[in-house]
Amino acid sequence: MKFSPFAFTALAAFSSITSALSPAQWRSQSIYQVLTDRFARTDGSTTAGCNANNGVYCGGTFQGIINKLDYIQNMGFTAIWISPVVTNIAGNSLDGSSYHGYWAQDIYSINSNFGTKADLVALSAALHARGMYLMVDVVTNHMGYLGCGSCVDYSIYKPFNSKSYYHDFCLIDYNNVTSIKSCWEGDNIVSLPDMRTEDSAVASVWNSWITALVANYSIDGLRIDSAQQVNSAFFPPFQSAAGVHVLGEVFNGDPNYVCPYQTYMSGVLNYPAYFWITQAFQSTSGSISNLVNGINTMKSTCSDTTLLGSFLENHDVDRFPSLTSDESLAKNAIAFTILADGTPIIYEGQEQHYAGTNSGNYNRAAIWLSGYPTTSTFYTWIAKLNQIRNQAIYKSDGYVLYKAYPIYSDSSTIAMRKGDTGSQIISVYSNLGASGSSYTLTLTSSQTGFTASQALIEVMGCTAYTADSSGNLAVAMAGGLTRVFYPKSLLTGSGICPSLTGTASSTSTKATTTTSSVITTTSSCTAATSVAVTFNELVTTTYGQTIKLSGSIAALGSWDTSQAIALSAASYTSSNPLWTVTVSLAPGTVISYKFINVASSGTVTWEADPNRSYTVPSGCATAVTVSGSWQG
Repeated sequence: MKFSPFAFTALAAFSSITSALSPAQWRSQSIYQVLTDRFARTDGSTTAGCNANNGVYCGGTFQGIINKLDYIQNMGFTAIWISPVVTNIAGNSLDGSSYHGYWAQDIYSINSNFGTKADLVALSAALHARGMYLMVDVVTNHMGYLGCGSCVDYSIYKPFNSKSYYHDFCLIDYNNVTSIKSCWEGDNIVSLPDMRTEDSAVASVWNSWITALVANYSIDGLRIDSAQQVNSAFFPPFQSAAGVHVLGEVFNGDPNYVCPYQTYMSGVLNYPAYFWITQAFQSTSGSISNLVNGINTMKSTCSDTTLLGSFLENHDVDRFPSLTSDESLAKNAIAFTILADGTPIIYEGQEQHYAGTNSGNYNRAAIWLSGYPTTSTFYTWIAKLNQIRNQAIYKSDGYVLYKAYPIYSDSSTIAMRKGDTGSQIISVYSNLGASGSSYTLTLTSSQTGFTASQALIEVMGCTAYTADSSGNLAVAMAGGLTRVFYPKSLLTGSGICPSLTGTASSTSTKATTTTSSVITTTSSCTAATSVAVTFNELVTTTYGQTIKLSGSIAALGSWDTSQAIALSAASYTSSNPLWTVTVSLAPGTVISYKFINVASSGTVTWEADPNRSYTVPSGCATAVTVSGSWQG
């Protein structure tokens, strides 16, 4: 088979060269995912019919996206991810049509339903003119065929028009790794002929194709569909040929399965965290502990969590509001996604609280039917989160490199820190829901890094706070809402909470109008009489060593190492060296403490200064977790 170079030559006429972003530069971006057919029409209609369940083209275009870039950028997004752009198979079936872009037929031409080559060039140029970036979805694993897997007419494809370029037909068994790599996705209604990407001839064409596609349309990044179904050795040369950052789709919740893909590509979508975040916040009985443990596992298992794609929804999963109608829970889940490690991704419609399920394709409803309101609850919520994240990046280059970690957790709360001391964001999340009671949660200076009498702003409610004389922060929780704290000194002129920080300057992040308030809280729950405090410590040890907890109170041995409390290594692994112990303490107890390493000979090694400090919360919580790592 010969592959015509004409397609690449013809495309070159549309080339508009810009410098693509490196993986490191993608850390600072915030992505809005666009399902091209369902976002915006060229005619600007907000009433044109689109029944998502029918699974057919509804009329969204590249030009429609261009027309609505203000809507996206004013939420604080710096990049968009669009659907695959190549020509797909035509026709309809019980599985629907190819409106989503994942059933390719001709990789050398542009899907005319979305627009022309010139339209795609114009979209890229319009983004770059705004200082925004373009990520394009690509599919190298398969093509599409309207019919059964054993009756494919391979002659319809460009350029892979022979059966020899495909694996023999068999439907994937996801319990078999070999099957995942060599069998077919899809079904016998619309079959998806599986490419032999391990063959050098096939790989060479894909590499040449992606080089041209990126150059001709000035693409800044790629999302790779069905990455786990492709042989892994295909990706390093493919990404090298593309010359841009890659986010691979590995639809699996196991970090030990997902993280190794960073060996072959710079980034992957953080599906493990997606599952944990969803589990934690989809109900008032969600598992915070799984989220805490999951975050620590990802940090120790993935080579770099700051290059992952952080998300809560996409076109392949149920929308979060389909799982719960509680808006406070949804706000927490979205906030956790945006302020986590990696590049945040918001799927079109989250800002309008769309609630469709994946079953029936209701998670792919047309956005134009919302009317694109910019004052809706979740549009402004997302804008505020993007704004504080953008400000943190603006003030500290190290923010995106700092790996977030849990500083506090209990059965309904998780507090996170991201950022070096002096420019850190401290965020507090709750799954109590909108009917959650009001209470005060105290975070210590050793947990937050805040200093004595430091002035802070809680940016989601625009409330002024001041740390106490020890640097501790009394967080007023109410209505199950997220609290996000940042130093006031770094917000001057930012446009964030302007009534507290002043008007926006020309060099600060884009302003979003907010209002300030003063929170007063009263306890409406049964106060705990004893709190089970779990201390989790990550520290690598060798055979015969024991980690113990020594502290200033009698329950911790009063600094007598012979009376220190031994931690358990029952959950210790080489990738997650966790030592843990639970101690029952009275609410309000203030302790200073350190961990010690006791050798089999009895020799004691103290961790480095300073002493840690902690105040047991006075409130409703009956169990909390304090997590950290050995101070070397």
